[in-house]
Amino acid sequence: MRVGVVTVSDGVFYGHREDESGRAICEVVQHAGHVVVSHRVVPDEMEAIKAALFEMVDELDVDLVLTTGGTGVAPRDVTPEATRAILEKEVPGIPEAMRYHGLAKSPRAMFSRAVAGVRKRTLIVNLPGSVRGVQESLEAIYSELEHAVALIRGQPVDH
Repeated sequence: MRVGVVTVSDGVFYGHREDESGRAICEVVQHAGHVVVSHRVVPDEMEAIKAALFEMVDELDVDLVLTTGGTGVAPRDVTPEATRAILEKEVPGIPEAMRYHGLAKSPRAMFSRAVAGVRKRTLIVNLPGSVRGVQESLEAIYSELEHAVALIRGQPVDH
């Protein structure tokens, strides 16, 4: 799979923090034998997030976009809204699985507002902004994402 990663964080964008959760995503993707085509960092702003998603999907034609950050309940957490604004169809089972898996480890997983869905031929999945949240969420879903991408791309799959 060809994967795009978008880190949504004012702190990382303005150089106040390291991009640990973005790096964690890249490690999981590469460990699975997939390729990170692009890794962008944007501030917690609707238009910046949408522009990064448009670039990944419309210009780079990646199979999968994984975002990290901006999925909580803080005032500047707008990643789900930005993602939803560009989706053609939602896939609610993906974030439901992440929250279900996360709740077994921390009650704070209930605060995640992550969304997932399809734009054109690309699957987009919002992940939490912490390394632990990224790792636990990908643990819950990553093994099935290749199957989802094959379906989205119209490739033959074993049912």
